Amino acid sequence: MVIALIRRWFDPHEARDVGTAPDYRFSLANERTFLAWIRTGLALLGGGLAVAGFLPPLHIPHLREVLALAMMALGGFIALRAVDHWARSERAMRLGQPLPASRFPGVLALVVFLGAVLLLIAIILPGPMR
Repeated sequence: MVIALIRRWFDPHEARDVGTAPDYRFSLANERTFLAWIRTGLALLGGGLAVAGFLPPLHIPHLREVLALAMMALGGFIALRAVDHWARSERAMRLGQPLPASRFPGVLALVVFLGAVLLLIAIILPGPMR
């Protein structure tokens, strides 16, 4: 199963040998969506590095490190999710099927919101004595 999934992501014949070619504009739109997700993942990776390197020590021990690692892990997960969604959408277009539904954008919005709330709370709390 994992091999088939990876093959669907990286083997161009896997995407092009099924169904018929859709209007190229739809394929390009699918690619732009993929690139937007990749940018989001990269932004979270960079944000995680910024939290780890530049956020001063917080009142709650190791919260800075937990936030940084969570942001970086989420960024990596988004990159994997992006390529999977791209491949599933491309296949659906070629087969004339409805595009795959996804709860991921809503889940991601909630996770980012909760992360922002945690960061706000961590910054508002008084820091350790310096």
